[in-house]
Amino acid sequence: MSQTFPYLVHPESRNELAGYVLDYFSRRNPKPETELTYQSPYQLAVAVILSAQCTDKRVNIVTPPLFEKYPSPQALAQARFEDLYQVVKSVSYPNNKAKNLIAMAKMLVEQFNGELPRTVEELVLLPGVGRKTANVLVSVLFDTPAMAVDTHVFRVSNRIGLVEATNPLQAEKQLVEIIPRDLLPKAHHWLILHGRYVCKARKPECSQCGLTNVCHYYMEEGMCFCEDGAPQFTDRQPDAEEFRAEE
Repeated sequence: MSQTFPYLVHPESRNELAGYVLDYFSRRNPKPETELTYQSPYQLAVAVILSAQCTDKRVNIVTPPLFEKYPSPQALAQARFEDLYQVVKSVSYPNNKAKNLIAMAKMLVEQFNGELPRTVEELVLLPGVGRKTANVLVSVLFDTPAMAVDTHVFRVSNRIGLVEATNPLQAEKQLVEIIPRDLLPKAHHWLILHGRYVCKARKPECSQCGLTNVCHYYMEEGMCFCEDGAPQFTDRQPDAEEFRAEE
């Protein structure tokens, strides 16, 4: 049975908790950015589509030769599936992603004059672009107050206690309620980076985290007491996550 430490902080509301968490992140990383490499809205759209269930590191390896061969939506719209597949075959689900990228480019050319739409409602019309991807694009490119919920955001926000959600849409709605609109774009990156490097899925590195004094997971499930009363990590790990919000 877990116990509570006298020095642990217990915010009275999720808003108070969010304020504490956001202050912590803002002090550690005032200007968080996506780790995807891009130079234009078109390039970011392609990179985000490729990044679904795939690491940014892998995507950043694949995109330079892709953009060299297909530097614009017009060029990508003319791509042969077999040729594009060879370029993206090292990412996850390359067959579907190659098809979606060509179809996305064709729609951009035919319906949006080769320009990426600026709203979530229009972006989700594009093949391969779900709500999460659309939120990423409007947030990063146009600084629109939007919260994209991927596996890291979903996991971290639930563990800390910012949300009690069973699916990405629930998490998005709850986060938007407690995070100031002007901080939503940054909060998205903060939660992703924290989940990627600290609050990992299989083995969270709680000893490296500065939020343990407010984290619900740490207080309730990540620790126990030794016989001498000193805090000690348990061997408990979260179940393997199957998180495919857009697939």
